[in-house]
Amino acid sequence: MLIGELAAQAGMTKDTLRFYEKVGLVTGRRLPNGYRDFPPETVAWLHYVRTAQTLGFSLAEIARHGEELRDAPDTAQALSALFEDKIQVIDARMAELAALRAELDARVGTGCPLRAAAGQGG
Repeated sequence: MLIGELAAQAGMTKDTLRFYEKVGLVTGRRLPNGYRDFPPETVAWLHYVRTAQTLGFSLAEIARHGEELRDAPDTAQALSALFEDKIQVIDARMAELAALRAELDARVGTGCPLRAAAGQGG
């Protein structure tokens, strides 16, 4: 299918699809007239990409794991493993943010918030 039809079916712009092609998320072949031609299963893949993005996966992660998932004997199990890994990343980030919040909270009302709070050195 041509890029315009794919864009319409996937609910994306042609520019988005060109970008996805540039970064390796989708692959189309060039017709003799230079038009891009994408296989029909690209629509389902693009829906997966959008869903994965809403679940917090970056385009780089999606591209990296896309091949893994396509080759996995049990896609559901492979996805569950990816989700567990992502949860660990989120938990670590939440801990970092909690520490940052505590640091900022300790500096509120200290006169000069850019100096370390009393008793914290520096």
